[in-house]
Amino acid sequence: MEASVISESDIAYRQYMALVQGFNRGAVQLHVMHHAQEADVHGLGPIEELARYGHRISPGTLYPMLHRMESAGLLVSWSVSVQGRRRRLYRSTKKGTKAYRDCQKALRELAHEVLSR
Repeated sequence: MEASVISESDIAYRQYMALVQGFNRGAVQLHVMHHAQEADVHGLGPIEELARYGHRISPGTLYPMLHRMESAGLLVSWSVSVQGRRRRLYRSTKKGTKAYRDCQKALRELAHEVLSR
């Protein structure tokens, strides 16, 4: 069996994609946290909101992210009934608010540095 060879351009492309995907994942999480500061959020709301900004995410991506954020103590959730259907709502915790403010500060500093040139 022949070993597969990965070219330098393949490695560079993979690194590029990892950087872009990591940045986008963080941007989506920050966007969700932004809305969770202001009001209760549920899955469909962030999906529609993020789509307006070019982030096309599926429920299969969003819900695990919300669960991880809740497990990290950034969000709290509860279940409600809306027109006979169960809906899980999410809201920022104190820890989530602190993390959000820290991210806002870092984003402001980064945007000033990167976009002012």
